[in-house]
Amino acid sequence: MNLALVSNNLGLMWVGIEVATLSTVVMVGIYRTPEAIEAAWKYFVLGSVGIGLAFFGTILIYLAAERELGEGLVALTWTRLVAGAAAFDPSLLSLAFVFLLIGYGTKIGLAPLHAWLPDAHAEGPTPVSAVLSGLLLNVALYAVLRFKMILAANAEALSPGPIMMVMGLLSLIFAALMLYRRRDIKRLFAYSSIEHMGIMTFAFGMGGPIANLAGLLHMTMHSLTKSAIFYAVGHVAQAKGTQKMAEIRGLGETHPVLAWGLALGVVAIAGLPPFGVFTSEFLVVSSTFARAPALAVILVIGILIALGALFMRLQGVLFGPPSDYNAPVHASSAPLFAHLGLVLAAGIYLPRPLMTWFEQIAGLLG
Repeated sequence: MNLALVSNNLGLMWVGIEVATLSTVVMVGIYRTPEAIEAAWKYFVLGSVGIGLAFFGTILIYLAAERELGEGLVALTWTRLVAGAAAFDPSLLSLAFVFLLIGYGTKIGLAPLHAWLPDAHAEGPTPVSAVLSGLLLNVALYAVLRFKMILAANAEALSPGPIMMVMGLLSLIFAALMLYRRRDIKRLFAYSSIEHMGIMTFAFGMGGPIANLAGLLHMTMHSLTKSAIFYAVGHVAQAKGTQKMAEIRGLGETHPVLAWGLALGVVAIAGLPPFGVFTSEFLVVSSTFARAPALAVILVIGILIALGALFMRLQGVLFGPPSDYNAPVHASSAPLFAHLGLVLAAGIYLPRPLMTWFEQIAGLLG
């Protein structure tokens, strides 16, 4: 069997995402509390429904390609699909993308398909939260982008860009508002992940070299920053004995190193300079202002609403009289500051080879 065809196979990509879903379901429920088991089941049910819809969409893509490319593995090979997409049945492609976006959108955590994500973050171990935000959400978005390229190559098929832009903005605004109502620190950053996945989806929906570059950069910066934040949040929960923000006070006095790490993580994820998230968000906003100023205003408003919520919550956690329970944290803070150091370095300077690689991928996305 041709290994190149296997590595490019869209069916195998679906299998990989399904395996990742099943394995993380087990990890979300690992504490065996009623809340953790409920979160694991919710993740399993909603994730399985989403993957099922995505599988049906993949079948429709295969049916559209089979008539032109023939039966077998070749009709699921991404390079062949993109090359021959112009001749595919546009109605089948359009219907397929609807199922694919809803299916994989569930895994991405786009509103209103996000219901599993806050529970999975809050009840699962902190490393699982970091994996979910930093890796699995990006993998699902990567799958959508591959299918988006196929539709973009067919002039008569549904245009995926406007749909992705609407879902991206909806997720951004919804998550930004919900940040003000969170009482659990891990749920707070779960909704922050929904916000940032909305920004990425919007950027890729907008398309073009700058917006695609910004989306790719934002995927990378968000993964690094959110991993650092969940590392800090896990130790905060251990130090204070709770995830409830009302009971987490005075972190700057009792655990200053941890407080600095969390504060820098929030500054970075809020999109403030000189961190890399600022660079990617600036590129998204500037590209949108150049092409659709009205949408850029909505985008900026959503980002500012989220920024206000994060700093309002951070103020209570860091300052004020310390809470009664204060346990020592013996784990090293090196991973936390290593991740933040990479995000800071990316905001100041990106090596030319890395930028060239991002630009090449952005060009492929169209």
